[in-house]
Amino acid sequence: MKVYQIPVGPMQNFSYIVEDTSTHEAIVIDPSWDLEKLTKTIDEQNLKIKYIVNTHWHDDHTRGNEELSKQLGVKIIQHEASQLKSDLTVSDGDSIEFGSSFLMVHHTPGHSKDSICLLGGGKIFTGDTLFVGNCGRVDLPGGSAKELYHSLFDVIAKFTDGLVLYPGHDYGSSSTSTIGKEKQTNPVMQRISEAEFIERMGG
Repeated sequence: MKVYQIPVGPMQNFSYIVEDTSTHEAIVIDPSWDLEKLTKTIDEQNLKIKYIVNTHWHDDHTRGNEELSKQLGVKIIQHEASQLKSDLTVSDGDSIEFGSSFLMVHHTPGHSKDSICLLGGGKIFTGDTLFVGNCGRVDLPGGSAKELYHSLFDVIAKFTDGLVLYPGHDYGSSSTSTIGKEKQTNPVMQRISEAEFIERMGG
């Protein structure tokens, strides 16, 4: 499984193309701005895109959905709690298959009701649930500090340390990390009580 991490737009977003190297079938994660960067990579690498997948419904991760979907002739996948139109929905525990590869869907609400992380091939795409050195905000519609606390500590903290983390934004000291490093160094991954976490995130 090969990852193309593509910086896009004015908000330090990352879009991703994830390729099954044995078949060159791939998925696009969170297309927003600068779609020509994605299509250039797709053309140069001779990739066959199967799906567009969104980690959550916010505009800075989805604004390129319809244009890219029409251009490539592919379906859009979102979590069933998404507020946006999609062709296919997924829920916790589902898998998204492309070529001989797959990514498992883990529902991680908190930044939004429909936030998901995608895990497979030693990699995890965390959207805005977890960044390098921080986590997503909870003061937008559908945000919940309580839900984010349980997503971080009951879901993500239980993943193996060696997973390579690919975040939704380039907000940290590096563009990628590992789950193990974030457990050690990320302030929001240091376990405190639920009440303390909610207070830290703004009450």
